[in-house]
Amino acid sequence: MAQMAEKFLLSRLSRAGFLILLSIAVFAVIQRELLTAVTAIVGAGLVYTSNGFHPGRVRQPWPALHRLLFGALILLLVTTLWTGPWSLIHWLYVAPLIGFALLPVPWATATTLLLAVLAVVATQGHGGIPERHQMISALLLTVMLSGLLVFLREYKSRQLAPLRRTDELTQAASREYLSADLHKEIQRSEREGTDMSVIMIGLDTHLSDSDPDADIRSILPRIGRYLHSQLRDFDTYYRVADLQFLIILPGIATTDAAALAETIRRGLSTLLASHQLDLTVSAGIAGLNIGDDADSLQQSAANALRRAQQQGGNRAQSYSTWSHTAPPAGTEGSGGPA
Repeated sequence: MAQMAEKFLLSRLSRAGFLILLSIAVFAVIQRELLTAVTAIVGAGLVYTSNGFHPGRVRQPWPALHRLLFGALILLLVTTLWTGPWSLIHWLYVAPLIGFALLPVPWATATTLLLAVLAVVATQGHGGIPERHQMISALLLTVMLSGLLVFLREYKSRQLAPLRRTDELTQAASREYLSADLHKEIQRSEREGTDMSVIMIGLDTHLSDSDPDADIRSILPRIGRYLHSQLRDFDTYYRVADLQFLIILPGIATTDAAALAETIRRGLSTLLASHQLDLTVSAGIAGLNIGDDADSLQQSAANALRRAQQQGGNRAQSYSTWSHTAPPAGTEGSGGPA
């Protein structure tokens, strides 16, 4: 809920800032201050291409456009240090804040230091001593404020990291907790003498890509909601890779898990087809055996999924002795092509 409120507020502020900058640009055009108008338009473009303005801006080409506009803003501000108008000097104060919000910390630090040096050098021959000292003092204060905000952001990120148990995009449990949670479920199953199975679900294409295509990434939240709708309250699912999920099913035998995997696989295939995505889904199923631990059970499910995909995908495959010996041609596990 806090993340939703934060995004809602950021979106409203971004839209308000966008409209204000456009208004400044129109006013500057009326006053025939063209450089100010161009700077305001560039600033509005920075807001418009940010993910605060729209969540979809995280995909290309928006990040590249965002950085390009930031470079244009810096170039304009540096140019005005020597050519004027001096009214743009106040725009220089926001550059460190934008830089630390947009760029990695080392690049933002280098950019800020460069701007500070250029500002000090450029103002030596312009204006009186009071004006020069006022501008430099304000710029240094802005730099200090930027550094403080960066420190608070990093501190908050580190403090909240242990509390983030879900993947923001799919609402799946975070993979950092997978091994510990799976270990607890294995211990409970062995203590109570009950069955337990895991399912690994994977899309059959783009599996080697580190950054899935935009259309695939946009469907991931719906995939997460679908998985949630098919599971019991005490089942858990984890996003183990960009296009792979692992489901823990306490009290479920391998045969029942295979039937559920096939149901989920078919449902996801229908979901993908409804969004005009030419993708298929495969599943690997593994049941808890004597001597299994969290790592070996995950590996069994991953091997089963890999086997299903090697057979052409679009199927569910249960783990068995084929993982240790070469299977004869034409052998298939549970499930089959949809």
